[in-house]
Amino acid sequence: MSKELATAIIRNPYQKMAMTEDQILEFAKCADPVTGPRYFMSNYFFIQHPTKGAMQYIPFEYQERLIDSYHENRFSISLMPRQTGKSTSAAGYLLWYAMFVPDSTILVAAHKYTGSQEIMQRVRYAYENCPDYIRAGVTSYNKGSLDFENGSRIVSATTTENTGRGMSISLLYCDEFAFVRPTIASEFWTAITPTLATGGKCIITSTPNSDEDQFAQIWKGANNTFDDQGNETELGRNGFKAFRSAWQEHPDRDEKWADQMRAQLGEERFRREMDCEFIIFDETLINPLKLVEMAGIDPIEKQGQVRWYKKPTKDNIYCIALDPSMGTGGDPSAIQVIELPSMMQVAEWRDNKTPVQRQVKILQEITQYINDQIQNETDIYYSVENNTLGEAALVEISHIGEENIRGIFLSELRKPGSTNMYRKGFNTGSKSKLAACSKLKSWVESGKLKIASKMLVSELKNFVAKGLSYEAKIGETDDLVMSMILAIRMMQVIQNFDADVDETLRSDDEEILPMPFIMM
Repeated sequence: MSKELATAIIRNPYQKMAMTEDQILEFAKCADPVTGPRYFMSNYFFIQHPTKGAMQYIPFEYQERLIDSYHENRFSISLMPRQTGKSTSAAGYLLWYAMFVPDSTILVAAHKYTGSQEIMQRVRYAYENCPDYIRAGVTSYNKGSLDFENGSRIVSATTTENTGRGMSISLLYCDEFAFVRPTIASEFWTAITPTLATGGKCIITSTPNSDEDQFAQIWKGANNTFDDQGNETELGRNGFKAFRSAWQEHPDRDEKWADQMRAQLGEERFRREMDCEFIIFDETLINPLKLVEMAGIDPIEKQGQVRWYKKPTKDNIYCIALDPSMGTGGDPSAIQVIELPSMMQVAEWRDNKTPVQRQVKILQEITQYINDQIQNETDIYYSVENNTLGEAALVEISHIGEENIRGIFLSELRKPGSTNMYRKGFNTGSKSKLAACSKLKSWVESGKLKIASKMLVSELKNFVAKGLSYEAKIGETDDLVMSMILAIRMMQVIQNFDADVDETLRSDDEEILPMPFIMM
């Protein structure tokens, strides 16, 4: 037994207690397997309000429906605005479950250590304020866990790839799951799902973050309520019951409150935190409101791993950019194909196991295909990033022979006297990357650059500020973005000697959108 038991406000375990008839009746109402959770929380669940202090939990109408969703469904996922009581309601339900469902193992997983401890603090506070005739005795009473005399326990943990692995979980609660790092959330869900296979329950609550993270995927699956025959079902195809509430359902919130919050948070944050729109939380290069609108389309044709979104046509210029990689299973290599002057992404390719020699061969095949369609080599431009690994690509191009690759090998314009004066391709440094990022932001947000690829849209949603530059979030990739940045730099070179491209890229009334950080 924990040393804290001596000073904690608890009920000691395994002790007989005299109860009045009314107390027995109240206990029976709380223990009812159908109506017990709502009755217990409406009568014996106490909370610490941030401004009002200790008070009894009186659920609002939407919170009553939330509690029912927790209790009546094996798998429940809730999308709710900030500060609407989702975590508090969950804490009350977890306490009820531990005290009235014997031999249960309840795991509380939060995206941060402080989050899991906050949930446990609410559970402990509620337990300490329960009368003895309602609450169960405890055998261990710690900050991170509670063990009850009925064999049940509540354990808290930070969400990691291995959290809960090997446990036999009766009830899993994931708090603010959308804010767990995507790679960790995916691995965690893979590890934890088998532990629920024996009949365990799962409750997930969060405000939204990205529309592609693990929370978003589960939420989308929960809202797909049609079976294979097209019949609508009560649960989503993944077995989850979706619950959603609006800030307007909170009795203390009205349009005046919303206007004040918009003024404090800004439109983007309000729409994410209060309207529960899946707008990216991180400081992305592209405005999150624009990213919400971007979806991409399916390719019209595939040639190997090259995805074509539009067939090449005559009287257009084609820009093919290769961002090479080692091809050993680490970072992928990528190719972007842009049509000018329409500025439309017409094809792309990405793979992480293709050797450099084959990467250049795919580039050659793409240029050949375009030439077969338009019958004009002079309207085809290709290039590679020549940083580090790009040297191997340059060697392979030399080996194949530029005369055997359809089109013109384009290189960046260098200042006289540059040490790289005669090196072909494009060298990406911090300044050139930032300049190209600025153009990418401007052209995408203005709709000038038309992106077709779903994979590229996905990468842009994870292309975030890092210091004074941008790169993929930890665990994500940005190779399609980087090959697009190379294509942008190529287009700016072509702009210098093609009047139609120059007219498209240079617009007197084009709004120059600021980068979302201050350059020092």
